[in-house]
Amino acid sequence: MDDPVESSARATTESAQQNIQTISRLEQEAIEQRSTSETISEAFTRFMGSLTFVGLHLVGMAIWFSWNLGAFGLEPFDPFPFGIFTLIVSTEGVILAIFVLISQNRMSRLANQRAHLNLQISLLAEQETTKILQRLKTIADHLDVRETERDEEIERLSQSTHLEVLAEELKRSLPED
Repeated sequence: MDDPVESSARATTESAQQNIQTISRLEQEAIEQRSTSETISEAFTRFMGSLTFVGLHLVGMAIWFSWNLGAFGLEPFDPFPFGIFTLIVSTEGVILAIFVLISQNRMSRLANQRAHLNLQISLLAEQETTKILQRLKTIADHLDVRETERDEEIERLSQSTHLEVLAEELKRSLPED
């Protein structure tokens, strides 16, 4: 005969594995649904957010400044106050900001989808819990268990939740921006 703890652990592991596979599939689908601009933007953003990028910039700046300050006998092509350098850095800043915004828009869209999925799961769990409480109350009544009749909290929790009323109450209770 199977050990109940081992059987429960195996079932949990199987459930967890199914959940992991589902999440992995959803993430893979999200990656595959990226547009070309999002794919390019994420690649640039990933590189620009690396220490390699910082290191290359520091080396490039050191070379630029050294050259244009006349070090090593080199002829400056962008003398102080480095107008060309300022133009390049400003343009790069705008481009970097655009790539970051594209990536953030995609992440925001994915976060909203995950939040909606989480809300759906929470609502289903609430409905299932309410139904379970209603069934338990019916069983307790059938078995003539009277303690549940005096438990007002069980009575309240076994009622269906009206989301619209809850949402309105939440709106009234939360501070405005």
